[in-house]
Amino acid sequence: MSKILVIEDEAAIRRVLVKILSEESESYSVEEAEDGLKGIETIKNNDYDLVLCDIKMPKMDGVEVLEAARKIKPEIPFIMISGHGDLDTAVNTMRLGAFDYISKPPDLNRLLTTVRNALDRKVLVVENKKLKKKVSKNYEMIGESGEINTIKEMIEKVAPTDARVLITGSNGTGKELVAHWLHEKSARSSAPFIEVNCAAIPSELIESELFGHVKGAFTSAVKDRAGKFEAANKGTIFLDEIGDMSLSAQAKVLRALQESKISRVGTDKDIKVDVRVVAATNKDLKKEIEEGNFREDLYHRLAVILIQVPSLNDRRDDIPLLIEHFTKKIAEEQGMAGKSFSSKAIDLLKAYDWTGNIRELRNVVERLIILGGQEVSEDDVKLFASK
Repeated sequence: MSKILVIEDEAAIRRVLVKILSEESESYSVEEAEDGLKGIETIKNNDYDLVLCDIKMPKMDGVEVLEAARKIKPEIPFIMISGHGDLDTAVNTMRLGAFDYISKPPDLNRLLTTVRNALDRKVLVVENKKLKKKVSKNYEMIGESGEINTIKEMIEKVAPTDARVLITGSNGTGKELVAHWLHEKSARSSAPFIEVNCAAIPSELIESELFGHVKGAFTSAVKDRAGKFEAANKGTIFLDEIGDMSLSAQAKVLRALQESKISRVGTDKDIKVDVRVVAATNKDLKKEIEEGNFREDLYHRLAVILIQVPSLNDRRDDIPLLIEHFTKKIAEEQGMAGKSFSSKAIDLLKAYDWTGNIRELRNVVERLIILGGQEVSEDDVKLFASK
């Protein structure tokens, strides 16, 4: 049931609004407050899906109520109620975050349509927040070691900016997780996060993949196609394994970073893009520059902020936390009962040489959960996780 609060100092109008909304739908629960101060107090102590608020009121006017409510519970949509002389103020409240406004005396159809639209918007906001939490959970950074805490602190500082970030580290260390967190903690989090694995795309197709192409640009180009940079507009593009990108594609990426423009393969027409670039590599790019495989000017454009992700061998203290995390996640995915690891099993796993890093640890934990006992023992580890 949707809970609606009506804040209106004129008793007659307040009663009309409550009556209309109560009779319109059995799924509306309508409460009332006779002035702004009472309204704010009620909002503090209750959860509402929508507030209808008069603009001209004694003690505390509607603009002040809206501003105060936005600080307390910013997700609540507000519909402002305006008299004939309050129209400019009503329009201004929308700049302050109000969903819409209705004039006195309220038109029945406009009132009910505006209320339904506001409630639909609230549902979408809640669903998006739930989805975002679910997405974020898939990219949790597990660990409390000094190395991981340093990375978390860097992300907190860097994410709100548009600074380009180059993430380095061996395969399986979690570079992708860092990229996701940089995006999710940024002002671009509601816009697309587009991933491109530069090593997985043939060199002759990488430019088309990144920048798109026009019909006829090459044999299989049967229609115009947007590239990843356009898809990421207003958001973040993650160029994974950028050390494997061809030199010609590097030149185009450099131009995109310098001028915020790209052009599709087969045309010189410029397309403006607003994209934050995060790149990652397991290669030593300075060595690649010396060997002529990577452009030095592109490196300096990308490496405004450098984040080095440590190997699992360099953060062994995080292994028990990672085992616990993977155990719960894998049990859920496999529909199995939860299992535990003995302290000796964990100690043995901590002592292993994890050349495949976190990715390898996850595979080993999954194997042990499937093949080991209810409590995974030291013997299980020796038998099923031997290196």
